[in-house]
Amino acid sequence: MASDLHAKLAAFAFSMSLLVSSALGARVVCEQLTAELCAFAVSSTSRRCVLENMHCAGRPTEYQCRTSEVVVEDGLLAGLVETDGCVRACGVDRATVGISSDSLLDPRVAGALCSSACLQGCPNIVDLYSNLAAGEGVAFSELCEVHRANPRRAMAQLQSSGAAHPAHSDAAAPSPAVPPSGSP
Repeated sequence: MASDLHAKLAAFAFSMSLLVSSALGARVVCEQLTAELCAFAVSSTSRRCVLENMHCAGRPTEYQCRTSEVVVEDGLLAGLVETDGCVRACGVDRATVGISSDSLLDPRVAGALCSSACLQGCPNIVDLYSNLAAGEGVAFSELCEVHRANPRRAMAQLQSSGAAHPAHSDAAAPSPAVPPSGSP
């Protein structure tokens, strides 16, 4: 019951943030965003913003927001700077440099990403991680279903997907029996 209310509040907050940014006519340019707002933002030209670290000899590491080559297909996400509520609901970190599918291997992150608050109220983050999972040959919705039933199996499924990750056995997370090709 409380999670339904939380999901509805997250969806409302997301809708309001879209309305406010649309009403203000805000134009999002990644290079103009602070490092604290960069990760999980989408430029007005529908390109994802990425946080990069700039190394300068003898100086502390500085972070800079850049426009990536990754285009977000959902036009409704253009010009979106993700809300703090969605960042919390989805269990992600704005200080992330180089977002990868490896984070899906962390059961806590996967659990937060698959929560109803994140799935129903944060389409930008869901779209990003859906694309990362698809790159590994796994449908994000299926990963979430498996995660809800058995988090260890979900992680084994992701680890064993795709050509880059050869399948391996894990007694705690058995994979379905599939006969070799050409077997009776």
